[in-house]
Order: sequence, then structure tokens, then C-alpha cells
Amino acid sequence: MDYKLVVAVREDLDMSEGKMAVQVAHAAVISAISCKSKNAKWFRNWYDEGQKKIVVRTDDVEGLVELQSEAEKLGISTAMIDDAGLTELPPGTTTCLGIGPAPNSVIDQVTGKMKLW
Repeated sequence: MDYKLVVAVREDLDMSEGKMAVQVAHAAVISAISCKSKNAKWFRNWYDEGQKKIVVRTDDVEGLVELQSEAEKLGISTAMIDDAGLTELPPGTTTCLGIGPAPNSVIDQVTGKMKLW
């Protein structure tokens, strides 16, 4: 597989596994839709080869902001996810960041050394 989508999740939040799964799903869907409109070739290649997704850890919201900046400088689509606050977290809590899809060689410049969740 030559393409992937990465979701970075904050480690400093006390989210249940179910809550985290939903937040990651939001990030993956929104980031993929964004990529489809901004870079249809990357989206199509990622989609056609099976939609590889990776989840990684970041310390806090500042880590997400830094990742978003790095990704966007490389032309990678992103999706910052803020929780609605209906269950476990206060409204507006930033939980995770979708990055991509993009070619592995490009996205690894941003997330390649991060710890897997």
C-alpha cells in the first residue's frame, strides 16, 4: 500500500475506548472527504488500494496544532475534531486530527516517527 490516512489522538484526555473510536471515525471521514475535494488523485489511489488507516498518539492539543501545520505545508488535507460535549468531554474539546490520505512518503514526513496507539 502506497497511501494512508493517519489520525493523531491526544493522550492527555480521559476518553473511553468507545469515545475514542467515534472521534477517530469522525477524523477519518472528514479528512478523507476534504482530500477528495482538494486532491482527488491521492484520495482515489488511497481508496482503490483499501483505505489504510493508522492511529498515533500525541501529548496534547498543541501537538495536534503542530501536526496540522506541518501537514498543510506539505499539501496534506487535515481535519481537526472538536467534541460536541454530549457525553464524556466538555463542549469544544479538541480530541484528534485526521491527516491525509496522502502518499506514505509524504505523510511519513509528518507522522512517521510517532507512537502507534
